[in-house]
Amino acid sequence: MHKQPLTLYLAAPRGFCAGVDRAIKIVEMALLKWGAPVYVRHEIVHNKFVVDGLKAKGAVFVEELDECPTDRPVIFSAHGVPKSVPAEAAERQMVYVDATCPLVSKVHIEAQRHAENGLQMIMIGHKGHPETVGTMGQLPEGEVLLVETVQDVDRVQVRDPERIAFVTQTTLSVDDTADIVAALKTRFPAIIGPHKEDICYATTNRQEAVKAVAPLADAMLVVGAPNSSNSRRLVEVGTKAGCGYAQLVQRASDIDWRALQGVSSIGVTAGASAPERLIAEVIDAIKDRYDVTVQTVETAVEDVEFKVPRILRA
Repeated sequence: MHKQPLTLYLAAPRGFCAGVDRAIKIVEMALLKWGAPVYVRHEIVHNKFVVDGLKAKGAVFVEELDECPTDRPVIFSAHGVPKSVPAEAAERQMVYVDATCPLVSKVHIEAQRHAENGLQMIMIGHKGHPETVGTMGQLPEGEVLLVETVQDVDRVQVRDPERIAFVTQTTLSVDDTADIVAALKTRFPAIIGPHKEDICYATTNRQEAVKAVAPLADAMLVVGAPNSSNSRRLVEVGTKAGCGYAQLVQRASDIDWRALQGVSSIGVTAGASAPERLIAEVIDAIKDRYDVTVQTVETAVEDVEFKVPRILRA
């Protein structure tokens, strides 16, 4: 069978980031240390394949702490949790391990520091996303106000416009956040921002790689879960950066081949919680149908590694 020639542009960096890698490692090490079952509050990372793999090893995923027995360890997901959650675990005398990404923890510390200085917080984030819930839950009710859009900035009511600061969800689009930050600074000239951008290095790097691939490719496939914020942002970034069609797929079986008819180039990337195995599966599926030439488009090299908590190293 004659295969149509196709150029596959592989974005780099792509896939797992250091925070996701650490969180998965924490669950695996906890299972080795304490045996099954180990409970995990919320999906450890937003990827069904990863979660199913850990379930098979003995991890039990729950949404709330009261679903966990007190005699088994519980792990908090990479997205972070409100302060009330470890407080409740301590009160119930549970063994718990916090797998919150250190870059999310940095935002928590920042929010706490601003609150101690008497500042009210504005958080740029998505309502209901576990990371947003966790960050807002670091401070008492009303101390963190959520804005999702530039329009929200016009409506937000602060206690004192001279004494406010802002933080952001780490997995948002750099460009979208820039517009909201600009609107905040226009309305509240005295607002204090983070020392460094809160959007994490991995989110930024993956978006920059997509921006480099987008003008080259007729279509783009983003490997990631529908509930993964950073994966959904990659689809948006790809479309805005000039790619005519971008599709989010959890794995190869989700690819809509009809939508790809007539293309001569495809870009492939993956969200920070998508394992390399699923990316390889998508690439293999494309190779089954086309005569593929692979070109890697690398915009950054990542060598970040986060240590696991001491309790697991003991």
